[in-house]
Amino acid sequence: MASHFCKVLFFIFFSKRVNFGYFDENREITIEFALDFCAISHYNDYDIKIGGTGELGELIAVLSGKGGTGKTSVCAGICTALAMDGCSVLAIDCDMGLQNLDISLGMSECGALSFVDVSEGGYDLSQAAKHPQFEKLSFLTAPINRSAESIDLEAFHKMIRQARKCFDYVFLDAPAGIDAGFELAARYAQRIVLVTGADPGAVRDAARAGQKLELMGQTNVRLVVNRVNKRLFSSMATTVDDIMDQTGLPLIGVVPEDHNVILSAAVQIPLLSYSKRSGAVRALRSIAKRIEGENVPLSMK
Repeated sequence: MASHFCKVLFFIFFSKRVNFGYFDENREITIEFALDFCAISHYNDYDIKIGGTGELGELIAVLSGKGGTGKTSVCAGICTALAMDGCSVLAIDCDMGLQNLDISLGMSECGALSFVDVSEGGYDLSQAAKHPQFEKLSFLTAPINRSAESIDLEAFHKMIRQARKCFDYVFLDAPAGIDAGFELAARYAQRIVLVTGADPGAVRDAARAGQKLELMGQTNVRLVVNRVNKRLFSSMATTVDDIMDQTGLPLIGVVPEDHNVILSAAVQIPLLSYSKRSGAVRALRSIAKRIEGENVPLSMK
């Protein structure tokens, strides 16, 4: 307990000193140090499954306050990266009526069951759609004729509990906003990945989402700043540190603006297959490594 308390104090002290400036060479070292410490000190304190050890897999909800932050692309990229690393992953689309996770995963032609088919319809998790390229990646889509308010929470929780026995990681891609779908995804999660853009509206909504998560008792929340453009940051006189301060959340990754994200979705090929070396791919693979507990520096190169 004392060790954990010291680590928390140590991180708070240094996180207040770093300046996540305009990504010049002098500041990149401080970014790497703070992020490395965050990834190692917090994630390895879990007594549930981390990086393939323990009895249960881990449930991670991917959320956003504002729509259009690229949350689903981030979720798909992390899931794909973990599967490429040999982890068994179940990706569940929780955006009822507006599901798009299948497109980002490259699985829109797979005829996937919905999670309600499993939780309430009698189908088994083993019948979840398997990715045609990544054998470790499975997928359940969202029902198109149901609302989040109508989901049987007990049945949903039972399905999630069973999924954690079958997979290393279970990801819930929630709808944007802080309504019932947000609560459904966040309710049982061990970790939260909150995705925001750099624009003021997205940052404000991320802060509100973070406050709601705190009220729900969710404290293991990490921020992804997505679609970052260095020149735009400089013009706006905005820094990643500013975004962290405004949201009150620690960072797990920064994903640069990358046209390959849209191009890969247009041809329905997973981003990590479409472009193996693009900026977004490198950032998403690094986030996946940090989720697995590895010490991966943050870089904007």
